[in-house]
Formats: sequence, C-alpha cells, structure tokens
Amino acid sequence: MSAAIQTAQQNPITRTIAADMGAVNTVIRQRLHSDVALVNQIAEYIISAGGKRIRPVLVLLLANAYGYRGAGHHELAAVVEFIHTATLLHDDVVDESSMRRGRQTANALFGNAASVLVGDFLYSRAFEMMTSLDDMRIMEILSRATTVIAEGEVLQLLNMHDPDVTRESYLTVIRSKTAKLFEAAAQLGALIAGANNGQIEAAGEFGRSLGTAFQLIDDVLDYAGDAAEIGKNVGDDLREGKPTLPLIYVMENGTPEQRELIRSCIENGDETHFDAVLAAVSSTGALDYTRREAEVAADRAKAAIADLPDSEYKDSLLQLCSFAVDRNH
Repeated sequence: MSAAIQTAQQNPITRTIAADMGAVNTVIRQRLHSDVALVNQIAEYIISAGGKRIRPVLVLLLANAYGYRGAGHHELAAVVEFIHTATLLHDDVVDESSMRRGRQTANALFGNAASVLVGDFLYSRAFEMMTSLDDMRIMEILSRATTVIAEGEVLQLLNMHDPDVTRESYLTVIRSKTAKLFEAAAQLGALIAGANNGQIEAAGEFGRSLGTAFQLIDDVLDYAGDAAEIGKNVGDDLREGKPTLPLIYVMENGTPEQRELIRSCIENGDETHFDAVLAAVSSTGALDYTRREAEVAADRAKAAIADLPDSEYKDSLLQLCSFAVDRNH
C-alpha cells in the first residue's frame, strides 16, 4: 500500500477517497516530469512538502458524491493542485516569505527567478493537462479561476501597507485569491460527474464559502497560531503590511492608541511590535470576531449542499466545514 493511501486512510475526512488520493499522487508525480533538471527539483520540493491538499479533495469528494465512476477526476484534481502550487511559488516571491509547511520556501532555497519560472511551468503543465480532457466547460471554469486569482493577487498588492482598507475590499481579495480555486475545484467535481447546472452552482457556493472560512482562520492563526503547527512564521502578515480582518476590526473598534499602533505597523510592515498588536487584536475581540465570521461562512457552505444525497462523501464534506474553523494549522 502506498504512503499516500495510508495517510489518506488515517484522516477521517479523506478515508472514503484514500484510493483516489493515491491515484492523484501518481498523476502528480508523472506529470511533474520535465527534461530540465531544475524544474524537476523545485517542483518535487514544493509538492513533496505535502500540505492539506484540500482543493484536490474537493474535486474527488464532489465527484464521488454525485456518483462519478471514471478516472478523469484524478487528472482534474492534479490540475487544481498544480495551479495551487504555482500560486504558492509566486506568492512566496511577492511576499518575500522564507517558510512554508514547516520548511524553507522554494524562493529562499533556489532563488526568486527559479521559483517564478517553475511556477510558470506548473501553470503551463496544468493547462496542457486540462486540454487533454477535451471539455470546454472545464477550460472555462479553470481559465476564469486563474484570471480571478491573478486579479486578487494584484488587488492584495495594492492593499499592502494601506491601513484604510475596508472589510469589503479585504473580502474581495480573499474571495478572489483563495476562495475562487476552492469554488472551481468543487464545480469541477460536480461537472465531471454529470451534475446539472443548479447542482454545479451549489457545489461552487460550497467551495467558495469553504475557501472563505479557510482564509479567515488562516488570518487568525497568523496572530494566534504556533509556527511549528501552522508551518510558517507567525506574524508574517504584519511584516508584509497586510491589512487582514483582525487588524481591520481593531481599526474600526479599538481605542485611538490601538488604532494608531495598527496604522503604523501596517504602513511600515513593522513586526517589532507584534506582542502589542496581538494584545490589541485579543482585547478588542478581533480574533473572536474573525472566527465567528469563519463559522458563518462554513455554515453557508453546509447549507449549499443540503440537497446533496446522503452518503459517506457528503459526510466528509460536512466534516471538512468543521475542520476549516476548528483547526490549529
């Protein structure tokens, strides 16, 4: 039995799709190959770091929930993971990150230029794979998703070091940058299984809301997490001058002194006052508020699949909603 299948079997959410996860990992390994050694080295480095693989899981669970019995969902799940991995490579360069998933980032190890170019390779390989499926609806969903993700990245760049970013602008960023690929993954799972348009849209709402919940909790963990557990440096968002929801909440509800502290830290990307910022987001209830917003998003995701026939796959999707808000990594 492969290590990938054993790992999936140990996870109550992915136990029902353990064999599928093993097949997806096989596709990933096969499709990663390049005649250029450095491409293989960097791509293997980032893929082998693992991660939660939530987006491929969404493809597999939704496809199975709608009764799919082919193998095309393995290819689609790998495509989604390649697109996600490409965004991680590019993100870490833009954010000047040095740690992800408990290891050095690829850009820290191999340099920015190599990371960007291998990210481009993964994007290109993903589109090469999706064309082999010969389905224009698949192409439409994924090409639109990559466009929206890129727009979200640019909007986040514009928001950096701006303490006056509104929660509406912040939510637009996370819906574009994070939730859009969750949405696409869920839609693809339903689509390949032959679901109707209403069911595909419901799957998309599930993914979109789940992705929103995930990002909100990520923003909480950047202040309340443990670096060893979350696999990245706590306080990265503050260092990068990112006005995430906990900080926006303090700007709206904190004392004048707290608001001035947050304003200065966002403008200057100043993490030297991290303890004071953490005290502000804690005392104002900003972290609790952000968690509640994540719970609202997770409940919205659950409601979106209420009409999905009962099955072990639906149960796993519902467990995924609970994991999104209860996790510590």
